[in-house]
Amino acid sequence: MDSPFPSSPQSLFLLFKLLSNMSGSILLFDVDGTLTPPRLKETDDMKAILKKAREVGFTIGIVGGSDYSKQKEQLGDSILEDFDFVFSENGLLSFKEGKEFHKMSILEFMGNEKLVAFIKKTLHIIADLEIPVQRGTFVEFRNGMLNVSPIGRNCSQEERDDFEVFDKEHQVRAGVIEKLKAAFPDYPFTYSIGGQISFDVFPTGWDKTYCLQFVENDFKEIHFFGDKTNPGGNDYEIYEDKRTIGHSVKTYKDTIAILEKLVAEQQK
Repeated sequence: MDSPFPSSPQSLFLLFKLLSNMSGSILLFDVDGTLTPPRLKETDDMKAILKKAREVGFTIGIVGGSDYSKQKEQLGDSILEDFDFVFSENGLLSFKEGKEFHKMSILEFMGNEKLVAFIKKTLHIIADLEIPVQRGTFVEFRNGMLNVSPIGRNCSQEERDDFEVFDKEHQVRAGVIEKLKAAFPDYPFTYSIGGQISFDVFPTGWDKTYCLQFVENDFKEIHFFGDKTNPGGNDYEIYEDKRTIGHSVKTYKDTIAILEKLVAEQQK
């Protein structure tokens, strides 16, 4: 039986060179529900443990479906200083050490005509829904995806919380997704439910694993923390990816508890 490990001197040298060029571990975090309470700002205890993680040698980064402005709203104006990597819209807009280094657009990828047809159909489907509350901003166009909200992103926090409960019972978002899949079977889209009120639509492969190409060759371990890790959730693909060590959390307090253990182990 052949050994799975390289045996020639040249292969061993290349493997050693690759490993020696890698840093230790990077900790990647979903934002909403993982680093913060849903749609709220980062808490002081979370800020403290993240700072401690950097002090003991971890590289830290965020990867979220939201655009940069929403990430900044939740994590603060110093977001580019507080995190080594910031991956907005799953990494389609990427920052390293405070500087933008990558950008990709869904408009460039799909073309205007196809996107307009998809958005029109989405709005027709939403208009026919029988749900208690609808507000405004049902389709939000982002650099790398469309965010679709049956209730509308202009809803209040109370309406957001109520819709989350309603959706768990009536599967509103899942139903809209099935209708869109049937209407556009040839579109290379992935649909991912996340947060309380919406789902993301993006080209297949543009989920959160997209960002891994920028870190997989530089770190020996990639830890990922997320709260939507079940199939269909927007953390599922990166959580299950063989390149990551996945940590599934239910609230930001779970994230703090895991970080405290990792920091303690790092200090031994």
